[in-house]
Amino acid sequence: MKKIASLLPALIAVAAMAGCSGYRPAPAAFHEALYQPYVLDAGDNLRVTVFDQENLTNTYSVDQAGYIAFPLIGSVPARGKTSRQVEQGIAEALRQGYLRDPDVTVEIDRYRPIFIMGEVGAPGQYTYVPGMTVQKAVAAAGGFSARANQGTVDITRSINGKVLTGRVVTSDPLLPGDTVYVRERLF
Repeated sequence: MKKIASLLPALIAVAAMAGCSGYRPAPAAFHEALYQPYVLDAGDNLRVTVFDQENLTNTYSVDQAGYIAFPLIGSVPARGKTSRQVEQGIAEALRQGYLRDPDVTVEIDRYRPIFIMGEVGAPGQYTYVPGMTVQKAVAAAGGFSARANQGTVDITRSINGKVLTGRVVTSDPLLPGDTVYVRERLF
């Protein structure tokens, strides 16, 4: 009986720490977003090519409002659209009195950056590369610190206009615009 009484405070402390961990498994939308067409947002750079129109062919940035400033037609909405949808929008606008049958292609020139915080060598903003995993992103940020929890990390991701946070393993893929937080381990 004395053994149980002496273990009781330790068990209560462990239960309290487990309740305060703030564990949030990644919502199903995290993994579903990986298999959806890529949607544009502020910070993406697009390479727009208009066949036979060198003055219109250029690299354009998606601004904070979610638009690209395109010659002749002005602001073109890009936030929440795929590159194919932007391509169709530019072609349609150019047909309205500028070009008879414009041949437009839109490619992603540079993705918006990812952000890495917490227990890494050099927290900050990093360039996203297609196929990047959490582990590769941490390596780009100088690796794990000596105090880092190397098993799981928290990712904050914007999905369909909602900001979600969830815990994933380090082999999980990232998306452009993700924020990775590497937590400190308890022991």
